[in-house]
Amino acid sequence: MSDPDRREPAGFGPDPHALPAAPAPSTSPSSSVNNDPTSKPGWERATLEKLAFAALKEQRAARRWKTFVRLAWLAFFIALVWLGVSRSQSTAVNSAPHTAVVEIEGAIAGDSDASAEYIVAAVRSAFEDAGSKGVVLLINSPGGSPVQAGIIHDEIKRLRAKHNKPVYAVVEETCASAAYYIAAAADEIFVDKASLVGSIGVLMDGFGFTGTMEKLGVERRLLTSGANKGFLDPFSPMSDAQRAHAQQMLDQIHAQFIDVVRKGRGERLKTETPELFSGLFWTGQQAIALGLADKLGSVEFVARDVLKAEEIIDYTRRENVAERLAKRFGAAAAQAAVQALQTTPSLR
Repeated sequence: MSDPDRREPAGFGPDPHALPAAPAPSTSPSSSVNNDPTSKPGWERATLEKLAFAALKEQRAARRWKTFVRLAWLAFFIALVWLGVSRSQSTAVNSAPHTAVVEIEGAIAGDSDASAEYIVAAVRSAFEDAGSKGVVLLINSPGGSPVQAGIIHDEIKRLRAKHNKPVYAVVEETCASAAYYIAAAADEIFVDKASLVGSIGVLMDGFGFTGTMEKLGVERRLLTSGANKGFLDPFSPMSDAQRAHAQQMLDQIHAQFIDVVRKGRGERLKTETPELFSGLFWTGQQAIALGLADKLGSVEFVARDVLKAEEIIDYTRRENVAERLAKRFGAAAAQAAVQALQTTPSLR
């Protein structure tokens, strides 16, 4: 028992300046349960709801992005189509007096910018424009397909007679072979003194590998129905009869070419020597002397001094981006079809 009157010795009493003691941590089971989220009732459902909403939000974002990409591609293709339509239309309709120019550049072929499809469309637009005083064919081509050149030549003559407008050919670097076939439809042909003009002839080229194959021990297995179905096959020998048949076709096309030049140039041809139609070509200055060309001159010279319409409008029809894409998609589809039919016989 303690004595109420007892006093502690000095120095052993409670320190008045000491901080109060921190309460002891509770060790009751209820406090640990309250701090653990898994101890709360329904925590599994809440977690699943959060995961579900997060997945739904991600799906919505992906769907919106996919929609945006599709709309962007749609707008891109609409712009390409619009560009193609706008490029295919005439650059000027019922415009002020001007000189209409159509360029014929590069190889004349069905799959090039110098195809009959493009050139005829451009020439037709140039003739139909009421403001055009005449049409200038600006030529820089080594030639190409006689079929494409014949279509262009005949259409130029038809449109010239229909619209009663003059047509002039202006040669830049080269006007040879099929390009000269087209130029022969013009009223006059203007050249530079260093231009290359002529090459009135026809050729059919290829390679033969029969001797090389024999030396290498390679056997060509070509199955045909028809004695001449393998005609011009580079891995098969050519008979004398086949060679004569090919030469006959070339001579006939050459005669058609000569006839077109004679009708187009008429009495302006200064000579009828065999060299004129032998496939040789000449400088512009020599071409004038031979009657294959008329004068020295450029597009600006024809517009200013011949047609008296200095404003020049280009009607050239060129393949645009939309058409290139369409051809690529078409080529891919065609390639897939060919691969699917590779095992079946074909008629060619």
